Amino acid sequence: MYYEEESTAVSFFSGLIVGAAIGAGLALLLAPQSGKRTRRQLMRSMEGFTDEASDRFDDMSDELRSAVKSGRKKFSF
Repeated sequence: MYYEEESTAVSFFSGLIVGAAIGAGLALLLAPQSGKRTRRQLMRSMEGFTDEASDRFDDMSDELRSAVKSGRKKFSF
């Protein structure tokens, strides 16, 4: 029974990944702009994404540090 559930989940995610790859490939082939322009646009969006991810990581790190610091203060004797 466990094996069947695991097999179903693996099949679903495999199909999802294959479908996403096919969809992405078709989108690039049928895009109304040139490949060079599309690649440039993708690079710009990735730069924005990495900047945002870095900022969020820094914010989470600061929050975690303050939570650990306040936890240490509460539990120190």
